[in-house]
Amino acid sequence: MKSDRRLPVAVIGGGFSGTMVAAQLARKGVDAVLIDGSGRAGLGVAYSTREPAHVLNVRADVMSAWPEDLEHFVRLVEQEGGTRHDFVQRRQFGRYLKAILEEGMATGRLRLVERQALSADPREGGGWTVGIENGDVIEAKALVLAIGNQPPEPLPFGKGSTRMINNPWGADALAAVEDLAVSHEDVLLVGTGLTMVDAVLSLDAAGHRGRIVGLSRRGLIPRGHAEFTPAPVDVEDVPHGNVRALWRWLRRRRAEVGWRAAIDALRPHSQRLWQGLPPGEQKRFARHARPWWDVHRHRIAPEVAQRLHEMVAEGRLEIVAGRIQSVQQDGDALAVAYRRRGTSRVVEARFAYMINCTGPLGTISRTRDPMLKGMLADGLARPDQLGIALDVDERSRVVGAERAWAMGPLTKGRYWEIIAVPDIRYQAAAVAEDIAMELGR
Repeated sequence: MKSDRRLPVAVIGGGFSGTMVAAQLARKGVDAVLIDGSGRAGLGVAYSTREPAHVLNVRADVMSAWPEDLEHFVRLVEQEGGTRHDFVQRRQFGRYLKAILEEGMATGRLRLVERQALSADPREGGGWTVGIENGDVIEAKALVLAIGNQPPEPLPFGKGSTRMINNPWGADALAAVEDLAVSHEDVLLVGTGLTMVDAVLSLDAAGHRGRIVGLSRRGLIPRGHAEFTPAPVDVEDVPHGNVRALWRWLRRRRAEVGWRAAIDALRPHSQRLWQGLPPGEQKRFARHARPWWDVHRHRIAPEVAQRLHEMVAEGRLEIVAGRIQSVQQDGDALAVAYRRRGTSRVVEARFAYMINCTGPLGTISRTRDPMLKGMLADGLARPDQLGIALDVDERSRVVGAERAWAMGPLTKGRYWEIIAVPDIRYQAAAVAEDIAMELGR
């Protein structure tokens, strides 16, 4: 593709982050090309699921894609017979997001290239040249990196085994679920967060009746939503700059108003509180407090929490706090030895599959995305001070690069709470506005 002045912005990644920044640009009269080779443009990983059991983790009334119209998604849900309080199927939100992409394309301001971006290099005189997998290049005046959550880092076990599934969102994982639904053999899910919840729901919906073991160091699983009385706080009344002081405050507040109200009261202030922590305190939070924060902050639909409880009661699902000691190939299965937390006893068990549910990649230098790898190697981008994402400034501009922005999970080191729709929709609007000003539109 030759340089085209009508496409001054190249947006890499077609999930929520990329789709919305491109749609915002189209509304501002700025032309863009959205580059996504996953086959899920307008959906991303989260909303491409076809499994009805996969529902949103929050109610419909907070899921508008447009910050200036917070009822936008609710109107669609109500037109389709639902209510604003529903935890709707994720595929329904995917259709909604896909429609936004198509509306942007209908304006003529937005083009879609369904190819993977392999490289991004600065152009002499300004702008970027993006190489894509068919050998073509796209020249743009500005670059937006919106790759989203990346597959987890491979586990150091079962290397080379077809029974070890390291990408829980890939085709191998879907094939494993189908196989388990027929064989009803046991499966080990490593990690007990939201990714594990999705895997359990997929297995259950497919008809699997074998044993599922979810294993993580602490054995914590996401809590369910429930009704509570909001108890907002002034950010100035919350301790700043020290994780231990903040944690003590949160425990006192929990005793006063309940943990859901205490956690949600911090929601409007989370980015400011995070940025007020010195680097050492941020590392302390990520190392010690994050697992507890995640399971209370990122809750699941009540019906999902109830289903998990039922499966535990039925003996079909076991949540284990422990560590894997060894994994050996055992015919057409894996022999796994793990030690339960707080004991010296080692449990040995045989599993048909072992699925990596540890969550999205948490060390950006270990990315397997070719474009990101190249930019990091060439010094065109650098990790943030925690190494979890890209270093960006207060406008989400990539530090050290000209006319380059990052979106969503790629900016987690600066914002921390930047993986949910309510956060990213505001970021998309702000980034689009900054790009429009930069390009003089």
